[in-house]
Amino acid sequence: MPGLLDKRLVLVTGKGGVGKTTVALAMGVAAATAGKRAIVCEVAAQENASRLFHRGEVGFHEVELRPNLWAISIDPDESMREYLELQLRVKAMGDLLARSRIFQYLAAATPGLKELVTVGKIWELAQLDRRVRRGHKYDIVIVDAPATGHGIGFLQTPKTFAGIARVGPIASQGETLNAFITDHSLTGAAIVALPEEMPVNESQALERGLVEEVGVAVDSVYVNGVYPRLFDDGDVEQLEKSLDRAEGPAASAIRAALSERRRVDCQREQLKRLNGMVEAPVSTLPYVFQPQLEVSDIERLGAEIAENEGVVAAAPAAPSNGGPA
Repeated sequence: MPGLLDKRLVLVTGKGGVGKTTVALAMGVAAATAGKRAIVCEVAAQENASRLFHRGEVGFHEVELRPNLWAISIDPDESMREYLELQLRVKAMGDLLARSRIFQYLAAATPGLKELVTVGKIWELAQLDRRVRRGHKYDIVIVDAPATGHGIGFLQTPKTFAGIARVGPIASQGETLNAFITDHSLTGAAIVALPEEMPVNESQALERGLVEEVGVAVDSVYVNGVYPRLFDDGDVEQLEKSLDRAEGPAASAIRAALSERRRVDCQREQLKRLNGMVEAPVSTLPYVFQPQLEVSDIERLGAEIAENEGVVAAAPAAPSNGGPA
């Protein structure tokens, strides 16, 4: 079975607020550094990648952020318009139907249709034989998927539509999408959590839902925001003794150090719980002590992920003119 970053499609999900967007981008950096052509997909027209990489809005375009790394923000309405163009094979007809008020009403009244065309666009990006003109070919597509419960429903959409339609093009396309998502050699998932009680509990339920309800392979669980252990037991004993004699700023500093050690202990306890609750291997990512993440922070996390996944950085390309590298 290929490793997570050797698959064609990687779904990154987890409880809201755990940093799954950061992890998805870090995975993209890790894959790109290994020489893979990677694209990070955001759904529901989010624009986190463009802000972090200090670019203009990415939108529904395949925009290169750095060598080997692209991003796209998938808008359901744009996905629908593209789908119609591909089906009708005439751009003007696709545009006309997409703008039709009757069609817009029917689309809005069909539960899950926007999710279906979004999954369809993700599938299209992952194909080596792209149907979109001027579309790049990617080695890996990394999806910043919806959070927890919504994420499971989102991934079940193709199977649901295939079951409802039973026959015809919608059923066939739904089956094709579901087969790709549930092919463990092509698609994998990474769950992102925090070392806290609620995210740990939800990660166990999310893994079960992804495996049993969707049928996707969960390859990794990443615990984000883990504090370093700066003080051992001997340090703590000395700090507690010193606190009785300390005053003013010194006492405040000692209390802060002891408080941090308690936080670290709580995190380690939650990590231990998580390891006993999930089947997938658990890896940790360090807490980034910055008010706002920069590209260098994503690169650091990407290096951690590359090491965890056993990905080796690609050697620099040899110069074509025979000059020095």
